[in-house]
Amino acid sequence: MASFYQWFHRMGSPRWFYEKSGRWLPWLAAAAFLLIGTGLIWGLVFAPEDARQGNSFRIIYIHVPAAFLALAGYYVMAVAGAIGLIWKMKLADMVMKSAAPLGAALTFVALFTGAVWGKPTWGTYWVWDARITSMLVLLFLYLGVMALQHAYNSLDTAARASALLALVGTVNIPIIYKSVDWWYTLHQPATIKLTGAPSMHPDMFRPLLLMILGFYAFYALVLILNTRAEILHRERRTGWVQSLSE
Repeated sequence: MASFYQWFHRMGSPRWFYEKSGRWLPWLAAAAFLLIGTGLIWGLVFAPEDARQGNSFRIIYIHVPAAFLALAGYYVMAVAGAIGLIWKMKLADMVMKSAAPLGAALTFVALFTGAVWGKPTWGTYWVWDARITSMLVLLFLYLGVMALQHAYNSLDTAARASALLALVGTVNIPIIYKSVDWWYTLHQPATIKLTGAPSMHPDMFRPLLLMILGFYAFYALVLILNTRAEILHRERRTGWVQSLSE
């Protein structure tokens, strides 16, 4: 247990994180490139055409992974905010700030690709569907956290305010996930469920799984890069950062 607490507090050091994370970047970049590249080619070229939706279903290879990471990324941001509030770790505040624009971008991609898919499927780009509307709320939550980060001159005050909003906003995540079960909705039920087999043919599901794993690697890569940039910005007056440019 003592070693865990030592590791936990060491992870809270911006300098330690910056030095260690540089070793992870090539591996994450290679994994993201290989998984996403293979998944895209497999899904867009070799996966069979859907019997009802035709080739328009192929947008799920972008839409579903983006939606997955938009939801998971919100938890990353909220947990980082909670750690910053409770243990006053500067690195946690930096991770929270770095995760917000990345999550907002993925949420926008999920909404945009869903609209593109909706036109040939529903005959319209947008409906006030429970799943779609709750995803739009998620985008506003991400944007709200980003706005609070820049609303105060004090970094500590900005971190506390945005962390509180991030934590309150976690109530929206289960609403998004269960919206298709709780309300009548045009959005199709979840394709992948933890409690059962996927509702897709294996030849369609395997490339989707590769894309989801690739997006996780991509998310980790971009989050680390954003956090490293934030570390350099905030620690720019410290000796160890100034020594990097020598």
